[in-house]
This record gives sequence, structure tokens and C-alpha cells, in this order.
Amino acid sequence: MARRVRKKDTKPESRSSPLELGVSRQQSSDLNFYLYKRALHPELFRIYLDQHVDTVNYHADLWIVGMSHLVSFQSGPSIITELTGAASDLLTDRNLVTQFKFRGERDYTQRFDDGIKYIFSSQVEEMTEHIFRTTYRDLTRYAKKKGMFVGYKQWATNGLEPFSFIDYETRDRELHVHAYHAFPGEWRILRTQSIFELPGGG
Repeated sequence: MARRVRKKDTKPESRSSPLELGVSRQQSSDLNFYLYKRALHPELFRIYLDQHVDTVNYHADLWIVGMSHLVSFQSGPSIITELTGAASDLLTDRNLVTQFKFRGERDYTQRFDDGIKYIFSSQVEEMTEHIFRTTYRDLTRYAKKKGMFVGYKQWATNGLEPFSFIDYETRDRELHVHAYHAFPGEWRILRTQSIFELPGGG
């Protein structure tokens, strides 16, 4: 059974360093996927909300970083980090497994030498205004019941706040993460789904 600790809610209006990723407004077209076989330093990011998860078999940290997110998964000495974010000179290439731009639908699977399997899928959905508003309403209602949610009043467009929402599920040897980033200025939502699976899972 998972033990969840250290949930931090930092208001978007509070002071932040210009060197941190996640400070400035982003467009969906700015976002890239990065997969690392290492941890990334929290000092690089403007973390608006974070969640730490402890289980018998693994530990994980989930961060909302502006209109982006980061998931770091650790089992023993092995660390895998998923980052959805804009390109930046602050990001290292060291232990970078892969990266790509979000376009349409994308599926990716990686099995590491230590036996950990990582499965990822993403979709950039461009909608009509009506469908977007309906989907936006449904997601924000759902987010009030569970998961991690941050809205950004300072970036509101078309009467709606951009938001990032992470929902996750812990299992004995797996971590499932669903993330949603809503861009009302574009009528787009970026959806991602990740599975971190230890050997013997599935």
C-alpha cells in the first residue's frame, strides 16, 4: 500500500527565479517529451505542486511545473525521469534516453537493462470551442475529487485558466500516471499516460 507524503501547493503569484523552468507562459507547440535515466535537480524548476509517493517496491516524485510536469521513479539504485516541458539550455543531455516534440498521437516503450519497463503514450487534441469547454469543465470537476491540479489565473484566455492536472495510481509493482495540460488560447489539450513497471509486474 502506498504512503503519500509532502504535498506542496505554491501559489503561481509567489516569487520565482527567472532561471527556473515553468515560470513563463507556454504554448502546446513549445512542449517536448524527455526521458532520462537519472534524477533532475528541483532547483531547475518552478514547482507549483508536488507529491511524493512511497511504496514497498519503489518511490516516486510528481511535480507540476507550470504547463508541464515531471515524474521521477526510483527503485533501488535505478532512477527514471519523465519530463514534459519546453526546450531549455538548462536541461542536460547526460543520461538522456530520448526526446521528441509532441505532435498528434505518439506511443513509446523502453525496457531498461535493470528490467524496468516504461510505457508512454501522448495525444495533442485540437477541439472546437464547444467541445473544449465541455472537456475542460469535466476535467476540472474530476480534478477536485482526486489527483493534483494547478490553474493559472495570470494566463487566462477566452475566460478560462490554463491548467495542469495529474492523476496517478499506485500498484504493487507499477505506477500509472495520467497528465492533462489545457491550453484555452488554442482549444487544445495535451494528454499523456505513463506506466513504470518493475520486473514481475503487469
